Amino acid sequence: MAAKIDIDGYVQGVLDGKRAFVARAITLVESTRAEHRVLAQQLLSRLLPHAGAARRIGISGVPGVGKSTFIDALGTMLTGLGHRVAVLAVDPSSSRTGGSILGDKTRMERLAVDPAAFVRPSPTAGTLGGVAKATRESIVVMEAAGYDVVLVETVGVGQSETAVANMVDTFLLLTLARTGDQLQGIKKGVLELADAIAVNKADGPHERDARSAARELAGALRLMHPADAARTPPVLTCSARESTGLDTLWDRLEQHRTVLESTGRLAAKRRDQQVDWTWAMVRDELLDSLYSHPSVRKLVPELEQRVREGTLTATLAAEEILGAFHGGVRGEPGAGTSA
Repeated sequence: MAAKIDIDGYVQGVLDGKRAFVARAITLVESTRAEHRVLAQQLLSRLLPHAGAARRIGISGVPGVGKSTFIDALGTMLTGLGHRVAVLAVDPSSSRTGGSILGDKTRMERLAVDPAAFVRPSPTAGTLGGVAKATRESIVVMEAAGYDVVLVETVGVGQSETAVANMVDTFLLLTLARTGDQLQGIKKGVLELADAIAVNKADGPHERDARSAARELAGALRLMHPADAARTPPVLTCSARESTGLDTLWDRLEQHRTVLESTGRLAAKRRDQQVDWTWAMVRDELLDSLYSHPSVRKLVPELEQRVREGTLTATLAAEEILGAFHGGVRGEPGAGTSA
């Protein structure tokens, strides 16, 4: 018989900043079991009044940019300044790969053993919606435990960048010096999300190329926002390997947060994120209910096959699925309907 979960003990343990309770609390909010979901919501409701004060920063990057090394270097610098740093990840592929972010944790050699840091592998929730949900709720746990900087890494799979941007205050994009077009390899949608951009690996023989790339990228971004210079994110250079440029980058991230706070945009942004998240939860719950409905599960294989064969339109297939979900009687699958 499973041990009874003591929510009172979990709450006190998290508020006391005890690592074991923080880990257990996150495991609970990551669980997809129905009984755990009820307990997780009880836990989060009690922790929520103690959350919200942290700097929430999303970090994405082009392939090969060295995100793990960067996060390790930045996080170590921040703990050295007296901050408590939590690192979370949004990696929808982790359920298929066995947890790709686990390798990243082992590469964060300093943060992994830093008593002022907490590195959490990505939950294997199976879908982006599930992973994002678990990560968002984990932020509440981390903040309630006293971590005042929460770094949320995106592996860059599908829409994970957008999901991360919708749960943080500041979104940082890491890139590299490239020959030719500095925008090459950077998805336009990610550029639009970025509040700051850093050209990493600006060290040794690559330092000059990195500075040149930063100037070129800054110029290209100004052309993208010719009428609104305030929307143009700053472009800086840094070297995670040599830990140079990180202090200047952190100052710019802090400036961004200060502007958000002084203008009231931080509170407004978080309120909007909560509303967006509410509707995202509604959509996810509705889809879960739809997919798990017995009548729908019975119909889907045949309908999908007929759509593939071209004997049934997608519209009629959707109508059949929704009809089964709502309990309506529509006759045989694929039967026509009157205009």
